[in-house]
Amino acid sequence: MLTETNCKLRSVLFPLFIGNRLYLPRSNCSENMEPQSLEDKHSHTSPSPESSPPPPLQPSTGVITSIITADHSHASTGGACVNCGGPTCYPPPPSWSSSDVSPPPAYRPIRAPAVNIPPNRNPREAIILAPVPQAQKVPTVSPPFQFQSPTKRIHSPDDIRRFHDSFSGQNFLGFIVALSDSICGHKISDPCHLSSTVYSIVSILETLVQFVEEIPPVAQSSRYGNYSYRTWHSRMMKCAESFMLRFLPQEDNDLRSAIVELVPYFGDSFGNATRIDYGTGHETNFAAWLYCLARLGLIKEDDYQAVVSRVFVKYLELMRKLQLIYCLEPAGSHGVWGLDDYHFLPFIFGSSQLVDHKYMKPKSIHNNDILDNFSHEYLYLSCIAFVKKMKKGLFAEHSPLLDDISGVPNWKKVNSGLLKMYKAEVLEKVPIMQHFLFGWLIQWE
Repeated sequence: MLTETNCKLRSVLFPLFIGNRLYLPRSNCSENMEPQSLEDKHSHTSPSPESSPPPPLQPSTGVITSIITADHSHASTGGACVNCGGPTCYPPPPSWSSSDVSPPPAYRPIRAPAVNIPPNRNPREAIILAPVPQAQKVPTVSPPFQFQSPTKRIHSPDDIRRFHDSFSGQNFLGFIVALSDSICGHKISDPCHLSSTVYSIVSILETLVQFVEEIPPVAQSSRYGNYSYRTWHSRMMKCAESFMLRFLPQEDNDLRSAIVELVPYFGDSFGNATRIDYGTGHETNFAAWLYCLARLGLIKEDDYQAVVSRVFVKYLELMRKLQLIYCLEPAGSHGVWGLDDYHFLPFIFGSSQLVDHKYMKPKSIHNNDILDNFSHEYLYLSCIAFVKKMKKGLFAEHSPLLDDISGVPNWKKVNSGLLKMYKAEVLEKVPIMQHFLFGWLIQWE
């Protein structure tokens, strides 16, 4: 039975009722107070209707303390009361001993910060905040040469960071930027310096285009990957060494030994024969092959404009032919959220061509008349026209990223943004760079 004092306590501590059970504070230990049910019967007499009800008690600390201490007695069972220091009716908790039970768990915060984890930043925000890559001069190698068959060395994000911190990684990206700067403000048809090496490379690519004409696709039911591509790829690999000898000097036998390092880069520049696919990783291998030629001194800075407007344009023509004839599958494509299913570098070089153009702005890609009349002179417009030809529907739906880029105010910002995006989305991705090769010309440091 609850006493009158305890009934007053119920009215004060009413918010402490949980369900239909009352839980009193532990400090009221004078009685053996068990949680009482609302259904418990009381012997209290109900007040008469004529009598005025007592004033309500306010739930203040002073009232609660006075009520609790009104009738305060303890059973001597050990422990101390928090109010008066007397013995309580509840036994103290057992002391811990390392001999019989396991130690209590160490305290860990509910949301402990991760260790050695970079901040979870939006990838697009990270690209915007990254510095713009700068052009670098390519140092040429000198005897004694130590050419070796290149191998794959990237297997984890740590390897990616190691590559970009090395001289080879920074200089290779600087070579890409230098090619972009060389074509700035120039059309494809503008006159430029044409060396014997550039002529030889263009003739090699024309030969590969002729191989496509000689090897027609076979009839098959699958959508992607015509098996005739493997025949074309096998023929290309058989002729790869003879292709390299077209521009390597005949009088320098030491330099001609670079074939062992050049052929693997060249062979991986046109897609994978096993998967019958092509992507930005293969395109990067072609850029690495050109970088190796620059390291050998076969391509000089005077040739950079021709490398873009003659060599890379012919390479792009070849790859589009392979994609259409043999239905190459996009390798690791981002799909609708990517820049393009196959290429990246033509957008970089093409945006550089249009820097400070008087009339054409990034939003001009939505003008079909401009695409029809100028796509043969500007790589960026050529890529947009090809995308619109291959993909049906609204441009903003099948190419939302390109549509967003068209809202950038000028081509300079487009070019710098694409350079940062190329570094982040291609050169820093393990699925792409795990196939990148390292030898003596591009060293693993």
